[in-house]
Amino acid sequence: MKVTEHIKNANGNTQFSFEILPPLKGQNIQSIFDNIDPLMEFNPPFIDVTYHREEYTFKDVGNGLLKKQVVKKRPGTVGICAAIQNKYGVDAIPHILCGGFTKEDTENFLIDLDFLGIDNVMALRGDAVKTETYFTPEKEGHSYASELVSQISELNNAIYLDEELKNTSPTNFCIGVSGYPEKHMEAPSLDSDIHFLKKKIKNGAEYIVTQMFFDNKKYFEFVDKCRKAGIEVPIIPGLKPIATKKQLNLIPHRFYVDLPEELVIEIVKCKDNEQVREVGIEWCIAQSKELQEAGIPVLHYYSMGRSSNIKKVASAIF
Repeated sequence: MKVTEHIKNANGNTQFSFEILPPLKGQNIQSIFDNIDPLMEFNPPFIDVTYHREEYTFKDVGNGLLKKQVVKKRPGTVGICAAIQNKYGVDAIPHILCGGFTKEDTENFLIDLDFLGIDNVMALRGDAVKTETYFTPEKEGHSYASELVSQISELNNAIYLDEELKNTSPTNFCIGVSGYPEKHMEAPSLDSDIHFLKKKIKNGAEYIVTQMFFDNKKYFEFVDKCRKAGIEVPIIPGLKPIATKKQLNLIPHRFYVDLPEELVIEIVKCKDNEQVREVGIEWCIAQSKELQEAGIPVLHYYSMGRSSNIKKVASAIF
């Protein structure tokens, strides 16, 4: 079922969803199930599965030669989504990136998902890899998420890269995209960012999931700006409970979001990470309750591969 259909069928009730990370190379599917199992009591209509590009270095092998060496690899998102849908009977939503894919790679990826009966995809540009200063697309790949959305929309209309293909079946993907209440790090302004977000909607995206935020005011202001710009699709808030003191520096640096001073003060006062964890959970519960009372259709949680914090938040809300 499509995300938009799940929202419509909820009849105004707030739904719970979350995002998981594929396991690192060498780990098996049970590591995924161990994190999903504790959250199934909250009846998630869908679960997002992220995609991470390979990370590699070039090793000097002498004689002026370099050997490409993969240093980080995660198992395939397609297989994980199939396993989730088979085991739990809920919709799995794969993330599809511009980075690391040619247009043909993307088409083949989408065909596989369509064969598996996957109804939703999250279309993202993706970040630059560690060896890049700025994001660099693959040759014959997409530079922007709006282009990726267009390709998915074309498949939904049975338009394939091979123009000679006739009588081909259209796909029927519901396309999600990301939104940034505090603007994307590369955008010159929030208004500029919303301008390009609107382009993704125009090209066929049907819902938005936001980057994590810790101040609900920024989410509400973002939604208001989107509505004034003519964006009418559902805007699902992304939430995450802080779990360690280290994240006070890591989250603003990696995700380019601000932390409210009140939250920072409370965490700094904590004597250990167990206290930090409790502060983070309570803060996220307060955020969630306010969003729920505002009638937000879905609350989406970034689990980062750990479900215990998310379960405590969800237990207080759902």
